[in-house]
Amino acid sequence: MERIVTVGPADGLHARPAAKFVETVTQFDADVQVAPVDGEAVDVASVLAVTSLGVASGADVRIVAEGDDAEAALDALEEVLSTPEAESAT
Repeated sequence: MERIVTVGPADGLHARPAAKFVETVTQFDADVQVAPVDGEAVDVASVLAVTSLGVASGADVRIVAEGDDAEAALDALEEVLSTPEAESAT
């Protein structure tokens, strides 16, 4: 399963939003990768890999999930990424 999501947090996919993103994926039985729409994907299990993408606020990313909870994981991750103030939720 795949989904394109626009990054909402003002600082993009850095530190706290990336940590929340990685924390969220651990709740599901799914292997998940994220990438800028035209970029190379990284495993969402690594905060360092996610932050190294350098995704800015307003940019689109492609999230790909495989596994029993793939759709639920995509739903949850889309919510984390599309929430403008994801940092304040931590």
